[in-house]
Amino acid sequence: MAEAGRYYTEHDDRVGGPQFRNRKGRGHFRGHMHSQPVRQRLRSGPVGGFGPGPRSRLEDEDGDVAMSDGQDGVPQRRFNPYGRPNRRDGRFDRDKRGGAGGFIGYRSAGGSGALGDAPRLGGGTSSEKSRSWFKITIPYGKKYDKKWLLTALQNLCPLPFNPIHYSTEGQKVQFYLDDASCAHALCKLTRRITDTEGYKVVVFMNPCPPPSFLQSDLNEQDLEHLKQCLSKRFDRSKQYLNLNSIRTDSALVSQNIEVILSRRTCMQAVIKIIEENIPELACLNLSNNKLYKLDDLAELVNKAPNIKTLNLSHNELKSERELDKMKGLKLTELWLDRNPLCDHFKDQSTYISAIRERFPRLLKLDGHDLPAPIGFDVETGTTIPPCKGSYFGSDEIKEFILRFLQQYYSVYDSGDRQPLLDAYHEAACFSLSLPFSMHNPSRSSLGDYHKDSRNIKKVKDPATRFRLLKHNRLNVVAFLNELPKTQHDTASFSVDVNTYTQMLLAFTVSGVFKEMDGKSRDSVRAFSRVFIAVPAMNSGLCLVNDELFVRNATTEEIRRAFAAPAPTPSSSPVPTLSASQLEMLSAFSQKSEMNLEWSQKCLQHSEWDFSRAVQIFTELKAQGSIPEAAFIK
Repeated sequence: MAEAGRYYTEHDDRVGGPQFRNRKGRGHFRGHMHSQPVRQRLRSGPVGGFGPGPRSRLEDEDGDVAMSDGQDGVPQRRFNPYGRPNRRDGRFDRDKRGGAGGFIGYRSAGGSGALGDAPRLGGGTSSEKSRSWFKITIPYGKKYDKKWLLTALQNLCPLPFNPIHYSTEGQKVQFYLDDASCAHALCKLTRRITDTEGYKVVVFMNPCPPPSFLQSDLNEQDLEHLKQCLSKRFDRSKQYLNLNSIRTDSALVSQNIEVILSRRTCMQAVIKIIEENIPELACLNLSNNKLYKLDDLAELVNKAPNIKTLNLSHNELKSERELDKMKGLKLTELWLDRNPLCDHFKDQSTYISAIRERFPRLLKLDGHDLPAPIGFDVETGTTIPPCKGSYFGSDEIKEFILRFLQQYYSVYDSGDRQPLLDAYHEAACFSLSLPFSMHNPSRSSLGDYHKDSRNIKKVKDPATRFRLLKHNRLNVVAFLNELPKTQHDTASFSVDVNTYTQMLLAFTVSGVFKEMDGKSRDSVRAFSRVFIAVPAMNSGLCLVNDELFVRNATTEEIRRAFAAPAPTPSSSPVPTLSASQLEMLSAFSQKSEMNLEWSQKCLQHSEWDFSRAVQIFTELKAQGSIPEAAFIK
């Protein structure tokens, strides 16, 4: 936010936390702290009809908050290229002109310029007009519980107050007060409340006109005049409705009816007339209506879905995100020129891309033809083809990979993953990733994995990215041992061979597993794992890169998990090992210092008699009959 050349940081409510309490002016920005005197900047005159009292300095800090407020914001705080400068309403103009030829929307009565001749819309009751209104804004107040926030304010405020229309807009909280004493007392509480994280709660106060939610709706007579006005502005042959500068329409001005489309009541009345009388509307012109947000216009998506051309030029839209509310319209032509949002793009191509992202069928923008969109219009419903099974390329590779996966996951699920050292290259790398999520990791069911997730969409720091990448086989296997104990459903495995040469094999295996211990015991997960391997000296595979992606399993994956026994490839010479055999294999490999393949051969030769296998191994080693390849891990 900016005002008079001063800028505030995105989290200016957070400066002055515990580490900055005694260091004024040295927070995240170097401008004036909220707690510092700034009355010198306000000595030039009163603000909003109030003298430069002891707390009026806070109103200067509040200026930009009011800029984003629409229905009931303070006009003098928000840049308005189409309104009269430095005037809050029509009273000044009427007094100056003496009622003759009054400003748009006002009609004189014998030159008196009386308030009774003001437009009927937007007035509310006379008592509401006579009261002073103040808008209280708390930046980033949305993160606080409403009861906690109001209780904290009331406990410190010397006067009881009644917050009117408490609401949130973006990250801020706002409400209204109709008592000047309470408003100024509440404003003095800025930065006097400390939240649970040690940050100060900032309170802004702004004088404002009566809020729009107090303003009365158009009566039946007004609606009839509005309907007649729209009828004259409608071209039936083109299904085109021109609402350009509707507020200045002489038919409405002559009846003292003020139609301001930035007000909810007016926009809803117009949309209702469109829905009831011209639902086939194809073109709508809303230019020159001082629209600064499109919340109320969003109803057109359902009320008039055939609109193809929309003119929003010469308004006050500050962000292209406002257009997200209209994304349901299948627009082919859109006008946005002379809106502040147009100045936010570095070049024309970026501007076009941002708008077309929301309206992919757009052919014309601000009167300029655009290249034809690239896309596919699917007129009839189609079904996604069923997922194909594994792809290996050849039976030889299939047998090779299935044998490797059977051995790898037998050890991985055994409870002791240390023997997996034999499967990795000395300089191997491993990384773990989880889906990107905005939720609190501690509350996620994948919380045990979050601290080690290397999802580079979320991890931006280069040093952290490097730290989360596990280097060399000792670190890789040590990390694998820290992961939850698992049981994989090998029947669910789907294998896709990406690359195969004489010196390199890259393949992806996907499936499901369940955790066997911890707080997530028996939870079913889905995984996808990319292995990159090179030939090993024992005619096996040696992993040089291992990327594991874990997510929560879908309902269908959970239903099908472990429903069928895992098939053992008939062509594989390695039989499926039981849990006790896997434990014996691991123990024998450690004792003999042979790799898993040769340890298994020795145990099978001795019919899985551990003592006999040790005896045979000792004899063969003494004779020098065991090849060196048996000790290469």
